[in-house]
Formats: sequence, C-alpha cells, structure tokens
Amino acid sequence: MDKDLNSGLVWFRRDLRVEDNMALRAALKQCEKVYAVFVFDTDILDSLPRQDRRVEFIQRSLVELDIALRALSGKPAAGLIVQCGKAADLIPALAKTLKVQAVFAGRDYEPYAVSRDALVLASLAQQGQILHTFKDHVIFEGREILTQTGTPYGVFTPYKRNWLQQVQALSFKFEDLTLLGQGLAKRPQSLAREVPSLQDIGFEPSNLQALKIPTGHLGAQQLLEDFFERMDDYHVTRDFPAVKGPSYLGVHLRFGTVSIRRLVDLALQRVAHGSAGATIWLSELIWREFYAQILANFPHVSTGAFKPAYDAIAWESGEHAQKLFQSWCDGRTGYPLVDAAMAQLNQTGYMHNRLRMVAGSFLVKDLGIDWRWGEQYFARLLNDFDLSANNGGWQWVSSSGCDAQPYFRIFNPISQSKKFDPEGKFIRRYLPQLAALPSSLIHAPWLASPLELQAAGVTLGTDYPHPVVAHDEARAKTLARYAVVKQTTA
Repeated sequence: MDKDLNSGLVWFRRDLRVEDNMALRAALKQCEKVYAVFVFDTDILDSLPRQDRRVEFIQRSLVELDIALRALSGKPAAGLIVQCGKAADLIPALAKTLKVQAVFAGRDYEPYAVSRDALVLASLAQQGQILHTFKDHVIFEGREILTQTGTPYGVFTPYKRNWLQQVQALSFKFEDLTLLGQGLAKRPQSLAREVPSLQDIGFEPSNLQALKIPTGHLGAQQLLEDFFERMDDYHVTRDFPAVKGPSYLGVHLRFGTVSIRRLVDLALQRVAHGSAGATIWLSELIWREFYAQILANFPHVSTGAFKPAYDAIAWESGEHAQKLFQSWCDGRTGYPLVDAAMAQLNQTGYMHNRLRMVAGSFLVKDLGIDWRWGEQYFARLLNDFDLSANNGGWQWVSSSGCDAQPYFRIFNPISQSKKFDPEGKFIRRYLPQLAALPSSLIHAPWLASPLELQAAGVTLGTDYPHPVVAHDEARAKTLARYAVVKQTTA
C-alpha cells in the first residue's frame, strides 16, 4: 500500500482502544510511521478533586492501551507517549519535535474540546502541519440526521425512525490492524517513558479498584460478554435498580474503551433475531446520539434551557435552597429511594438510569431547585459523565428540554419506590439503617407507627431524617412555579 504521508501522530482522547479506532486506522493507512500520544490536559484536570475515579479509569486504561500498541507494532520501544499539561500547547509542540506531517484524532463535540481543537488546528497550520479529525464517538454526528426540511430534530421518536432507516445502509467494517501495526514507530528516547502513575500527575487513588470497575478495552469486553447473556431480558430488567439489568458500559462509551459501532452492530444483529431486550437497548444508544446532536446543533443548552421560556422559572434561592440542595446531595431528604440513589452516586460514581430520573425529578419538582445545580453535581461525580447526555437527562426531568416529560408530570418518589424496588432491596443496600423495616414501610418510614419504628431500631430525626418536604404540597408549588411557562407558551 502506497502511503500518502511520511509520518503522523495519533492523538488519543475519547477513544482509548486500538480495536476499531478510526483515527489510528487512518494514520496507519496514510503514514509510513505513526506515533501515539495521550495528554492529561491540565485545563480539565485542574478543576477536579485529587481523588477522581475518572482520572484513575483513564490512567489504568492507558496502561492497557500502551501494552496494546506495543503488541500491535511488534516493537517494545513503540507504545504510547503520555504528557501532562495544556493540550493546546503540548500537541503542536510534540508534532514539531517529532516532525510529523499530520495529527490524527477522533472528533470531540463538547464546547471546550471544540475550542481547544481550533487552537491546535491553527498552531499546526502555522507549522505547516495538518489536523485530521474522524467520527469515532457516534454513528451519526452533527447534521447527518435531519428532518425533511433540513433542520435538526428536537423530538426523539422521528429522529430515531430516521436514524434506524439510515443505519441500515451502513456496512460496519472492523478491520484487523495487525498487518498495518508495523507502521507504529519507536518513540524517541526522551519520550520513551512508562505511563505516569496517578501520583506523577498529582492525583491519588480512588475507590475504583475496590469497586471492581473494569477498565480499558479488556474491561469493556468483559462487561459486554456478561451483558450479552442478559441482553434479551433488558426490556424487563432495566428499570429495577436491585436487579443486574444494565450493561454498565456507560463509562466505557464515555472514554471510548469500547467501539460504539461494535455495540450498535451487535444490537442490530440481536434485533434482527427478534430480541425485545436488544430493541430497547439499541433505543438507549440512539438516545445518546440524539442528545449529542442536540448539543452540537443547539449549543445554548449547555448553559440554558432548550426551550427558552423555561428560563423564566423562579427557582428556590437563598439559604433555604442551599439547605434543601445539600440534603439532596447528602442523601438526607427523608425519601428512601432518592436517598439510596444519592448514596449510590456518592459512594460509587454510578447511578442507575431509572434513579437518575427519580432523583432528578425530586430535586427539581419536589425541592424546586434549578436543574443546573443537579446537572453540575452529577458532572462532578458520575464516572460516565458526558455533557450532552447529562444535560439532556436533566432538561428532560425539568421539562425544559427537547422531547421532555410535560411539566405537570411529576414523579411520586413513594410510588416509584414501590414499583421499581418493591421489596426494598436496593434501599436496604444503601440505607442499612432502614434494613429492618418491613417492605411495606421502607418506602415511607414516616408512615410507620412508633412501635413499628422501634421494632426496626429506627429513630426518625436521628437514624434517618424526616422528609424535608411533603410531596403533595411540593407538587402544588411546582405546578404554580411552572405556570409562567404555560403563560409564555400559550
């Protein structure tokens, strides 16, 4: 195969794998020799706590990626160059040092990444070098899926219908890069170092290992193989947090340790065999793409409501709002399913999808807190935090987003608890102080009699808080609060 370029640099970002990596494949096909780099970008890291599961997930995944690149190249001196600093400065500097003709990277659609890549593009151009970016994180990006009038979709169902029609025309090709791997070049001696430890980049170990969260491409494969055995039942199990229903691949999709094309291809194969579970799982993957194109086409959602009328809502404010918000963050609202959900998030960095809706709705429509507060809290803690999906989810529960639930639809945290954790298994796991309560009382402990509470060893206000709000009263306040939207949109 004739190569177009003498040398190139693959910049890994949200695609921490060798398998089905679009930027890596393109570089190996076009260049005689290829280098690989990952940058711990201090413009991002400096805003994070020194113990962060996501940083540890990346670091551990990079160790595996380095090994995979060495194996692919057949050269022990090849592998991954890892640097720490401002990516917008380091990438052009490294490209100049290595004297490559082009930098190859998977596209990133978040506002910071877009602005960073624009700086890198300009700096490389001044050096006579090129930045090539490739679609890797989604099946369809930006404006690839449009309405008949040529505008982006704001409603999920027709978007999904169009998405499914267009995906049928795609042919997923998963090339073996083994024959191309020899193009991976040896690193210069000054850059041939091991992947830095967490301490090397100023971080400390989290509880990631204790939680046994699999990392890297091999970890993603392990989870996918396990989920494949359960996929056909996904439509039945996915809403129950005490049941092993989800794929748990969210963090792997976030950092690209698994290929979205692989997942969609697998789901489509199962759908073709009549799997109801795979059909619903595929729909969830399409929701991910839907929110990604919303962020790309309507960037104002990153700071305000998709529907601007909802920015007129007067949320709770002042010291009272801060106390309510803190009770929610700490899992001390007095509503067990909400509190158990927050405990799961605080302890593990994961929250079951059904609970994200319940906890989010409670914050916005029971406590009257601005949805952006919750969005920011989730952004700090979720292992699988993805700006577009997190924003889309929060705007959905607040009714301010595209295709969101109507503002007058307000989750009842007690009925949600009874329906999706009927025996209280999930609640007991994360709120052990309530474990002795019978299933009939665990969803609303304040309804238990003094004798029943005493028998369970629970003292309300000490072992577990009284409810911070009454749901029926909160619902009435929410309907009044949202009246401004009804007036504006009437």
